Amino acid sequence: MATNISGKSVIVTGAANGVGLAIARLFVESGARVLLADTDEDKLDSEVEALVENQGQAQAFAGDLREKLTINNLLAATIDAFDQVDILINANRQVLPCDALDACDARFEAMLQQNTTVAMRLCQAVARRMITQGEGGAIVNLSSISAQDAVPESVGFSVASAALDQLTRALAVAYAPQNIRVNAVALGSVMSGSLHALIAEDEELRDAVIAATPIGRIGEAEEAAQAALFLASPCASFITGQILAVDGGRSLLGRMPRLAY
Repeated sequence: MATNISGKSVIVTGAANGVGLAIARLFVESGARVLLADTDEDKLDSEVEALVENQGQAQAFAGDLREKLTINNLLAATIDAFDQVDILINANRQVLPCDALDACDARFEAMLQQNTTVAMRLCQAVARRMITQGEGGAIVNLSSISAQDAVPESVGFSVASAALDQLTRALAVAYAPQNIRVNAVALGSVMSGSLHALIAEDEELRDAVIAATPIGRIGEAEEAAQAALFLASPCASFITGQILAVDGGRSLLGRMPRLAY
C-alpha cells in the first residue's frame, strides 16, 4: 500500500515556513490539493504561486486562527476551493521561553492557546465536516518531544505539547467510530522555524543540539514532512492515537538542558 494522497483535499496550518511549509510542499508534490494557512500573507502568496507554477494545486489563506470566526472562514475557503476536506495537518506552533516563577508571564497562556486550543478547535470543525461527508479522514497534529522533557524555560511549551499529545489520543478515540484517524508527529532536533530562529540567536546551540542527538545531526524539515505524509496516508490506515517521535533519538537520552525545539 503506497502513501497515495493524490486528489485528497488538505488543510495545512503554519504553512508559511519550517515544517509546515515542508509538509505543504510534499503533499502538493504527492498530488493533493492543499490549502496553506498562516498569518504571513506575503510569504503564503509567494509559496502558493511557486507551487501553482509547478502544476501543483494549492491556495493560500491568511488569518489568525486564534479567532473562532477565522477557523470557520478557513473551512469555508477549503470547501469553496476543493469541495471537501480529507486531511488536516495542525502544524501551527509557537515556541517561547517561559519563566516558571513569574505569575505575570503571559506566555504560558499564549502557548496553550496557540498550540493546543487552536488545534482542538480546528479538529472539531474539520471532524464535523468529515462526518457530514461520510468518508472519514485523517488528522495529524505537530507536537514536540518537549512534552516529555522538564527544561525550566520551556515549561509553557512543554505543558502545551503534553496537552496536545493527550488531545490527540482523546480525539482518536472519540472520532474512531466515524473513521477519522488522529495522530501526531513529535519533533525534536528538527530544523523547524522556531529552532532555526533560536540557532540564529545563539550559534553554539546548533552544536549542543547535535551533541544531544544520537544520530549526530539536525534533521531536515522534509524528514518530518515524510512522517506526516505517512500518518495521513492509507499506509497508516490502522494507526490512530499515536505520537510518532521524529527526533534522531534525542528523546531516548533527554540530555538537552535548554530550550531547543
